[in-house]
Amino acid sequence: MLFQVGGQGTRPTFFEMAAAQQLPASLRAALTYSIGVLALRRPLLHKVLDFEDEFFALLMLVLETHSLRTTDASFSESLYGLRRRTVKIRAKKNDASLNSRDGIELSGLEKRQRVLSVVFLVVLPYFKSKLHSIYNKEREARLQASLWGDGDETFGDADYFDRREGSLVSRGTMDAEATVRSRLTKRLQKIVFACYPWLHATSEGLSFTYQLLYLLDATGFYSLGLHALGIHVCRATGQELMDTSSRISKMRNRERERLRGPPWLKALQGALLRCTYTVLDYAQTGLIAAVFFFKMMEWWYQSAEERMSAPTVYPPPPPPPPPKVAKEGIPLPPDRTICPLCTQKRANPSVVTVSGFVFCYACIFKYVSQYNRCPVTLMPATVDQIRRLFHDV
Repeated sequence: MLFQVGGQGTRPTFFEMAAAQQLPASLRAALTYSIGVLALRRPLLHKVLDFEDEFFALLMLVLETHSLRTTDASFSESLYGLRRRTVKIRAKKNDASLNSRDGIELSGLEKRQRVLSVVFLVVLPYFKSKLHSIYNKEREARLQASLWGDGDETFGDADYFDRREGSLVSRGTMDAEATVRSRLTKRLQKIVFACYPWLHATSEGLSFTYQLLYLLDATGFYSLGLHALGIHVCRATGQELMDTSSRISKMRNRERERLRGPPWLKALQGALLRCTYTVLDYAQTGLIAAVFFFKMMEWWYQSAEERMSAPTVYPPPPPPPPPKVAKEGIPLPPDRTICPLCTQKRANPSVVTVSGFVFCYACIFKYVSQYNRCPVTLMPATVDQIRRLFHDV
């Protein structure tokens, strides 16, 4: 049995297909790392990291749509000189000794296949990433609950001061006003937690099966998505690579000819089109350079031997939940810099070690000396358990 690892004809090798499939993940890692470094100096970029999935999906949507429209290939496939072709079965009854591939005809992509290709390349990975994040959050919440107990009732009976209404609002009232949306969200999280492992295992199993069959030359489809769309990925011929630039120029010229309106409006639209094309061209070049630079730096700073010899580092355990506020305890102010006892700006902030709440030193010393308990949680305490906090050290 021979593995198809050498380049023969128009059929890409397994390594070419694997490299094209892994390029988006490398691109995302490079962009995330770069934005994280820049965010150290520009805190505004942290908002991009907060919506990392949406930002990357939008970027790939633009790149994949542009690449499929101009080269009939995805962004990563076009980098490796590959093209997508529609598979059409051709019936031949005269010669029974024909190979299975002799009855296959390849042609360019249809509009429907381009749209569905974008769905498989961008939309489905985006939803998979969101499901993965929901699953991880639910798993961490259950792990924390198993270690420290259910923290949903923390501060359940606490009261706080609402500045807008100027009155005390109890947490019990807020729980009574819980919306249906929050209940549906919790139910959805439980469903995702139960179903995602099976979906992920099925997806990875099908992906492995198709890749193994492609490596053994048992199928011409590298993935389930290509099989569902009826698309083969082929190597672009030398003439196709040479004609790509002229094809793009013709498409852009046709789009300029379709512009309608007064001359000044046509000129403005033409300038916007030129700017858009220039940005897309530079974006593709810059992203490719970013991937190779990121991979080079990753190889430079972390070799295989270092990864193998590195000790296993376990994540730190989650912090314990905050102490529960007693019903008869003093309500907490909304501003954390306010002392709950005197309702003024804290002076000489000090903490009660049994509960962790911070007060003015004079207020908490007087209260604990008189009642021998924490004023918020009503837990037993002594003056020896009061600790001064120094913010200027």
